Amino acid sequence: MALPPPRLVLLFLLVVAPQRAARAQSSSSSATLHERDAAALRDIRAGLRDLPGSRFFDSWDDARSPCAYAGVVCAPDNDDPTTLRVSVLTLGTGLADSPGLAGTLPASLASLAALTDLVLYPGQVEGSIPSDLGSGLRRLRLLSLSGNRLTGPVPDSLAGLPDLHTLDLGNNRLDGAIPAGLLLPSSPSLKVLILANNGGLSGEIPAQFAASQLFHVDLSRNAITGALPPLPPTLRYFSVAGNAMQGTLDGVFHNGQPADLVFLDVSMNSFSGSVPPEVFALPSASSLLLSRNNFTGPLAVPRPTPPPSAAAWAVVDVSHNAISGRVPEALAAAGTLYVNNNRMSGEVPPAVARSVFDGRMTTFYAQHNFLTGFPAPPRPLPDSAALCLSYNCMDLPSAAAADGCPTIGGPLEARPADQCRNMDDDVSTGGDG
Repeated sequence: MALPPPRLVLLFLLVVAPQRAARAQSSSSSATLHERDAAALRDIRAGLRDLPGSRFFDSWDDARSPCAYAGVVCAPDNDDPTTLRVSVLTLGTGLADSPGLAGTLPASLASLAALTDLVLYPGQVEGSIPSDLGSGLRRLRLLSLSGNRLTGPVPDSLAGLPDLHTLDLGNNRLDGAIPAGLLLPSSPSLKVLILANNGGLSGEIPAQFAASQLFHVDLSRNAITGALPPLPPTLRYFSVAGNAMQGTLDGVFHNGQPADLVFLDVSMNSFSGSVPPEVFALPSASSLLLSRNNFTGPLAVPRPTPPPSAAAWAVVDVSHNAISGRVPEALAAAGTLYVNNNRMSGEVPPAVARSVFDGRMTTFYAQHNFLTGFPAPPRPLPDSAALCLSYNCMDLPSAAAADGCPTIGGPLEARPADQCRNMDDDVSTGGDG
């Protein structure tokens, strides 16, 4: 599932960075730009170009001071107030109707030693990220190069930067091992790490990941392998969807940690074993996405205490696994629930059915299981509800029980009877049939 950039990054770009720019531009007009910075800007102009429809570089001409270029903010040098250094560099406009920039990033970008914010808006910039970028830009707080066509590795020099808060290299074509230092306590200021949708980033998440201070981590749709270690207690958003990870989730969540985790996505991997009940006990969890793995066994879901007045979870998705046993009654507290394409059996709990018909659960997909009943209340299904119970071991309670089903592959009303034999024994033993 493709996700928009985190609100934190957008807030920083739209509010904080412009405020810094206004303060920095009020510096003395008599100062001159450091020659290394001026040379780097010339290299940037030579290496990048506007795509048709973009006019970002219109102001980058010899008639202007480089500090008046679009996207360039200068500030007095700490050691020499008569000299200016580039402190913020924003390449591109970021406007919805702008196609962005093309070209490559010059190696001299790393010579902008006073740079705190470097943003390259989405476009078609290719080539590699300069390998010594982090070695030269030791003051970086924000680095965002997302949505381009960058290739090659994530530079090791970006790990351990003392002030780096946000690193967003998502939606490029990067490959190679993720620098372990980005996931370790050696990057104490790093809070937001986005490397999603590159496809080729690899390696394992180190065991020391639990001691980092990260609170937003998106590593989805890459080639990461290995087991998932315990998560940092500071995490609020975590996704490793669409990788090649394996092993169980035992020990990943313990004592209600991470207590502030709102979004968890481990879908489309090869995780196995049972889903730990601790996953459903995370106190702040809203979205739990565990689909398309190899999870087995029954689900053990603690009852929310006290019972929630609204949905305890916005979405719970455990579809496309090999989970057996009954649908847990506690999952009636989900706003959207996907348990389809498993080996679940028995009757759907009345509390789940009531939640659907009362409009509290807007989507309930349970098709392709071995369910034997659905105690539908004697009233119409709300127009806002999507219900799918097809291909189970029961007669559908009404046409509405298949109206919400995905149309791919056509309707399948009931599972063949010979596949449903002995399911009562399976339910009583908790086996997977």
